[in-house]
Amino acid sequence: QVQLVESGGGLVQPGGSLRLSCVASGFTLDYYAIGWFRQATGKEREGVSCISSSDGETHYADSVKGRFTISRDNAKNTVYLQMNSLKPEDTAVYYCAADQTTAQAMAAHGGDSWGQGTQVTVSS
Repeated sequence: QVQLVESGGGLVQPGGSLRLSCVASGFTLDYYAIGWFRQATGKEREGVSCISSSDGETHYADSVKGRFTISRDNAKNTVYLQMNSLKPEDTAVYYCAADQTTAQAMAAHGGDSWGQGTQVTVSS
């Protein structure tokens, strides 16, 4: 059974950092692109960052470029999202998704499998 579990969310002050983790089970991440998406209350889901399965291609939303970094550790079947210089507008539920596609395609269309999400709140 394919399962994605996110963790690492929480409450942080503006300017702070968090690292989100997405652990996969039931399948091997090696052959999947992984993406991070977020949805704030009352807003549509937004693609944050995606990474391809093979060549390390990455995609970032303009709103997070230079602040967020996506990485993957296939040996641990885990993908990370390092979030620095957090802003109140980054507050949202963050989800990871997996699909056998490119990072660019995933950023536009999402993925086949989704985790349950982790809450990130940026507030003083």
